[in-house]
Amino acid sequence: MASILLYCQPGASQTELAGTHDGKPKIRLKAPPVDGAANKALIAFLADRCGLPRSAIRIESGMHGRIKRVAVDGLSDAELRERLGRGNGAEA
Repeated sequence: MASILLYCQPGASQTELAGTHDGKPKIRLKAPPVDGAANKALIAFLADRCGLPRSAIRIESGMHGRIKRVAVDGLSDAELRERLGRGNGAEA
């Protein structure tokens, strides 16, 4: 299981990986931060990017903030960093 800290920016014009913010991968989310829509969009984006089902991804902390710790079942930290295309922010 991999774990990573992400910086999420809801309400963007499109959902995309957008570099880093304070050393964490930054993900811009088109969904607004209302009724959990941005969290659902984050899980869908990560599942698609990693080629995993949505059930393999969960937000461990930061449900109501921009910095989130996300756990990904079925990948190592190195595999997750490779699929996100970033080497920053992953933790063992």
